[in-house]
This record gives sequence, C-alpha cells and structure tokens, in this order.
Amino acid sequence: MAKSEERGEEPQAPSSRFATRDSPVVVIQTAFLGDVVLTTGLLAYLAERFGPVDVVTTPAAAALLETHPAVRRVLAYDKRGADRGIGGLVRTAGKLRRAGYARAYLPHRSVRSAALALLAGIPERIGFAGSAGGLAYTRAVPRPATGHEAERILALAQPDRGLPARVALGLTAQDRHEAAAWLAAHGVAQPFVAMAPGSTWGTKRWPGYPELAARIAEPVVIIGGPEDRALGEAIAAVAPDRVHVAAGTLSLRGSAALLERARLLVTNDSAPLHLGSAVGTRTVAIFGPTIPGFGFGPRGGSDRIVELTGLPCRPCSTHGPEVCPLGHHRCMRELGVDVVIAALGERGADSG
Repeated sequence: MAKSEERGEEPQAPSSRFATRDSPVVVIQTAFLGDVVLTTGLLAYLAERFGPVDVVTTPAAAALLETHPAVRRVLAYDKRGADRGIGGLVRTAGKLRRAGYARAYLPHRSVRSAALALLAGIPERIGFAGSAGGLAYTRAVPRPATGHEAERILALAQPDRGLPARVALGLTAQDRHEAAAWLAAHGVAQPFVAMAPGSTWGTKRWPGYPELAARIAEPVVIIGGPEDRALGEAIAAVAPDRVHVAAGTLSLRGSAALLERARLLVTNDSAPLHLGSAVGTRTVAIFGPTIPGFGFGPRGGSDRIVELTGLPCRPCSTHGPEVCPLGHHRCMRELGVDVVIAALGERGADSG
C-alpha cells in the first residue's frame, strides 16, 4: 500500500517532476463506490496533463485506486467514521494544506468536499456550477444535463467535445492471482456467470436471482461485500453444486479481477455494474426504481438493460429508496426471470 494514506501518513508535497507541467493536482471524490469508479476517466485525463494526481476518497474506494496508473497517492477520508464531524474535516484539510496543492477538482457536488478544499487553502478549486458547495469554488464548470455519468464527470476538466471517458481499473498481477486462486479452490471452470444481487438501496435489489441461478446452465459466482453474503448463500441454496458465493471473501480489486474473467455479469443498478464496465465484462443490468437515463447504465456495445417500462411511478428517486414509497415494488416484483434470461442471449441460459 505504498500509494495509500490509510495508515495515517500525510501526503507529501508534490515532487519536482511536476515543475515542467501544470500545477500539482488533487481530486476530491468521496461519493459512492460506483461514482469513484466512473471518476477514473477524469483521473486518466488529468494525469496526461499534469502527471499522476492525488485523490481524496472513502476508505472503501481507497484500495481500489491505490494501484491505478493515473494516481500518485490516495488519502482515505473516513467522513462517516474516524474523520466524521468538524474535527475530522479540519484534520484532513490540514493534511492537504501541508501537501501544498495548487488545484483541486471536485466532482462530488457536496458542501463537505468544497469545504475541505477551501479549508486546505488550495488556490484553485474547480467544481460543477449549481453544486451545493459552489460558493467555495474559484471556477464553476457547467455540468452536462445528459450523457453517461463518466463523461459528465470528465467534463469537469473541460476536454475536447465528444472525448470519451476511459473508465478502467489498475488491476495488478496479484489481484488477478487472487481471483484465479479463488476460482481454482472452488472448482469454478470457465465460462462462468457472475451475479451481483446486492445494493445499498433496498428497492434496487431484484428478487429473481434465485430462480435465475437455478435456470442458468453454467457455473455461477455471487459477488459483493460481507453484507451480501447471506443473500448470496440463499441464492446458492437453489443449486449448491453450480452456484458459489464469493461475496465477502475477496478484496475489492480481487472481485474486479474475478469479473474480468467472467463471461457475463448480471447486476442491479449498483457499484458492480461499474466494476464490470471498467474491466470490459459484458453486463446485463437490472433497473427498478431508478432509470438508465440518470446516466449510470452499462457502457459496452453488447451490454443489455432490463427494466419494467410503463410504470408511472418510475423513477421514484435518484438513488432508489430503502422501501417502495407506494408499498408495491412493482418495478422489481413484476420483472420476470424470462425477460432477464432473454437478455443473456443464447449462450447464457437454459430457458428450461
């Protein structure tokens, strides 16, 4: 973890290799994990202009970014834990101040991110116009109203019009070895299908995964965090000889490396969707309370989106609430397994 600051070290003053380029840069992105994945396109673009950048992000995302080639150093800001409150904000700002950054990019439109850059005394603070913390910015960039979120985040750097965001992860040989070793230990042969049935938001969880797993002829691997393990085990119970639970047993980058080896990923509108996009795995994304029009859909040409159209209550919120506001959850309950199987294609399913 040479590039990570999770162990408490402070970021050092940017090295002299930046002297022949533009000002040393820090990107402050403390949103959800999926947002951090989609920010890698911005990181890659900034690194081409200024050299590898430093990043302030959540502890969960720090491990994902610490090996990215566009990233010099990661500072983990535990805004809901050890660094919560004003005290944690001031301490973190002090670390950034001592690093001497000249420019901060703020893709997360929160007051807290803006306050962090302001308290750190970073002279140039670039964020999106209309953000909650906009008064702290020295430059406000128009945020595109349409398009994928990866390109909207990239727009913060004002690249040439139409430039695609290069969303990617800095997976290492060790990450790929971790995934390969897990698959070998559990006797999972390729091709296999990965499933990500969890989500931070309750209404985003499609209830059809057990039936889907029972009807897929190939081996299935359930991915996710420790909080998704019980859900994964319930799905695995339908076909314990073919369905394997990796949720909570692999590192975040190890999970991404496993997705890289999967023939297909079936996922809700959650972070694994973006991990799959970042490693180039064909994805079938299931949308319920949210819609792809928000800009968070899969990005590959062969990817598929499955949703129940025609419901007047969709979308019901930006993220998807914990419970259905109307009490029926039709957007997910009425989304049948046959529709998802059809999206998998001929190679992916036994239509039983």
